[in-house]
Amino acid sequence: MSARVALVGLGWAGRELWLPRLREHTGYQVVAAVDADLATRTAFAEATGIAVHPGVAALTAHTVDLAVVAVPNHLHADVAGALLAQGIDVFLEKPVCLTTAEADALAAAERGGGTLLAGSAACHRADVQALRRLLPGLGDIRHADLSWVRSRGVPRAGGWFTRRDQAGGGALLDLGWHLLDTLAFLLGPAPFTQVTGVTSADFVNAAAWRATWRQDAPGADTADVEDTARGFLVRDDGVSVSLRAGWASHQARDVTRIRVEGSSGTAELRCTFGFSPNREPEPVLTVTREGTTTRIAVPSEPVGTEYRRQLDALAALPDDAGRRGRAIAEARPIVHAIERFYTAARSARPRRTAPAHP
Repeated sequence: MSARVALVGLGWAGRELWLPRLREHTGYQVVAAVDADLATRTAFAEATGIAVHPGVAALTAHTVDLAVVAVPNHLHADVAGALLAQGIDVFLEKPVCLTTAEADALAAAERGGGTLLAGSAACHRADVQALRRLLPGLGDIRHADLSWVRSRGVPRAGGWFTRRDQAGGGALLDLGWHLLDTLAFLLGPAPFTQVTGVTSADFVNAAAWRATWRQDAPGADTADVEDTARGFLVRDDGVSVSLRAGWASHQARDVTRIRVEGSSGTAELRCTFGFSPNREPEPVLTVTREGTTTRIAVPSEPVGTEYRRQLDALAALPDDAGRRGRAIAEARPIVHAIERFYTAARSARPRRTAPAHP
C-alpha cells in the first residue's frame, strides 16, 4: 500500500528533486503540498492538481502518513517539530537542525508523536558503499580526509542559502554536513573531542563565481556566510579528520574527495556529489598498500540515483519503535561539531597580508 505523502516546501529541492521521484515511485502517493507563498501555491496546484496549503496545520495523521520537508534551513526544526507533534512521520532534508538546542526540541517533539527520518544521500551512492566495503582491509583507521570543493558553485547572493539568519551558515552547513554524515556512515557515528577551523568569503559576493546551474530564488542583499571552510577534528575513537568544504575555488571541476588512511593501507574515492554538471567524468576508487595503488571498479550511475535509493530504503523501513530517536542521535555529533567549528572560526583572527613594497 502506498504511503500518503505531503511535500512541504516548493522551492527547487521540493519541486525538482523530490516531487518527480515521489510521483514515479510506487511506494508513495503525493496527496498534498505546503508552501507559504501564494503565487507558488497557485502555480503548483494548476500544474499538478495536488491540493496545496499555506501551512502544516492543515495536515493531520488521518490524511497523511509522511511529510517530506524541504524548507529553508531556519525552518527545519519548527516545521518538522510541528508535524511530529501531530503524529506525522517526517523525512527531513539536511541539515536536520542548526543547533543542539534545535536537536533537543526535535527530540521532545518526536516523543509520543511521529518519527523523524533524516535525509542522507551520500550513503546511498554505489561508490561510497564500495569505499565502505574496503575499510575492513585497511587495518586500524587513523585518519580521514574529507573535501567537497566546487569550482564555481556559489548559490545566488541574497537568496536564503547565503543569508546566515535563514541558512545558519554557508558552505560548512551545506556541503560540510554531507561530508560529516558520510564519515559517520563509513566509520560509525562518534562525537568529536577536538574541533578547530577557519572560514573565508573570497567568492560569495562575486557574481562570476555563482553556480549557473542552480535555480535559486533571486535576492537583492549581499551574502553574509562563508564560501569556504577548512578544519581539523578528532573523534573520540582517536581518528583525526581534515575537512574542507567550498562553494568556489580556482580548480577546474567540482570534486568530492574522501580518503581514509589505516595501518594496513589507504583507500581514496574521487567523485562529485550533488547535481553540478561540472563534475568528474566518473568516480575513481583506489587502494594503496606498500607503494602500490590499485583501482577498484565501481559503477558509474546517473546523477541523482542516490535520491531514488533513499526513497526505496524509506519505503522498506519497518514501522517500528526502533527508528524513533535514531535520526536525532546521529545528527547530534554533526551539529555539535559544526557549532564548535564556527566558534573556533570566529575566534581566529585573520592575518592581513602586508602590502608589497616597490
